[in-house]
Amino acid sequence: MTQFHSIRRMRICSECDLVVALPPLPAGTQASCPRCQHTLARRQRQPVQRVTAWALAALMMLAVALYFDFVSFSTRGIGETISLTDTVLAMLGRGEAWLAIVLTLTMVVLPGCYLIGLIYLHLTVVLGGKWPAQQLMLKWVSLVQPWLMADVFLIGALVSLVKVSSLAEIEFEVGFWAYGAFALLVIHTGRCIDRDWLWFALVGESSPKPQKVTIGASAAPQNLIGCTLCDAVNHSDHSGHCRRCGSPLFIWYKYAQTRTLALLTGAIILYIPAMLLPIMTTVDLSGAMPSTIVGGVIELWQIGSQPVAVIIFCASIVIPIAKIIALLWLVQRSNNARLSHDKSSPMLLYRVTDVIGRWSMIDVFVVAILVALIQAGALMSVYPGPAAAAFAGVVILTMLAAFSFDTRQLWWSKELRKDE
Repeated sequence: MTQFHSIRRMRICSECDLVVALPPLPAGTQASCPRCQHTLARRQRQPVQRVTAWALAALMMLAVALYFDFVSFSTRGIGETISLTDTVLAMLGRGEAWLAIVLTLTMVVLPGCYLIGLIYLHLTVVLGGKWPAQQLMLKWVSLVQPWLMADVFLIGALVSLVKVSSLAEIEFEVGFWAYGAFALLVIHTGRCIDRDWLWFALVGESSPKPQKVTIGASAAPQNLIGCTLCDAVNHSDHSGHCRRCGSPLFIWYKYAQTRTLALLTGAIILYIPAMLLPIMTTVDLSGAMPSTIVGGVIELWQIGSQPVAVIIFCASIVIPIAKIIALLWLVQRSNNARLSHDKSSPMLLYRVTDVIGRWSMIDVFVVAILVALIQAGALMSVYPGPAAAAFAGVVILTMLAAFSFDTRQLWWSKELRKDE
């Protein structure tokens, strides 16, 4: 039946397209979609104070990590100390500009700008009034969050140091511990954000508001569409842009699979050279020794680092292949969604796939650390191989494919696609 609720309380689930009326949420509670259990809103206690404090602490740790040395090693009387910036400079020095850009963005630039943006937004809530680029910054912090990989880089650094521990003495410097604290603080800061409250506090609700909305039914048959950035409820025949944040609105059930399949095709093509070509080459007095991803896993296993070998095997081989297969299966499943009553299994598979995908970047970070750390001329040096850039492309394309897959396809009705 048709129900009337305050537009402030109305949401369209971004994962199953159900129109939901949110109950009043006290601080420390959350509301989930009754159909797919996706979290719709989470209220935080003292969001301004908590986010600002944790973000400032994270930025301080990042500054310390950038200023001080990261790790040092010594072997055969030759020592080397590197900072975080050396990992990027080493890639540039080896002609790997693409990898240098990826490292700079994921390690420092995106997390740093993300934290600065959060501080700016929460301070504008306290100060009031209209501040420059508020909506742009709100969109930015929403879009950039999945690409924050400080924690992945930290694990990659640990793996790389385990790989060279049998060849040299390793010492963790101040920058390493500071970056570890930074990675943890970034994660905690993200968990303190009340995105729903922040959008309403800074932008409010814009007109025209949808009328005669049926709660508990899918949005698409009602010509409604939810904005995936700000969660505003819109008419699908609106201007094509969200009435609140101005983001483009896409009719999700039209051509939704094309982007996902195109990105997966690119990932599959890149995965072949990523597996076959060397990901790095070690040069010492005995000559050059190229190493593929699979070869690196075998080497780690043979030297007794079985746990690290398992981590690299899962991150670099199992996860990318499993993610590609899972997304292809989900696309096929969405074509036959109306024939299946089991929606929970594909939804769980998608959520797991979406979460674990970025951890495949570990191997790229391992190469970056080793290239920067082991530069002892003819005695021993490490150079990035062509597979490193290809593998970074695989990770990025599979992440984009996961983002482009719209889970609402799994809840479709035949009538929605009769015009395709």
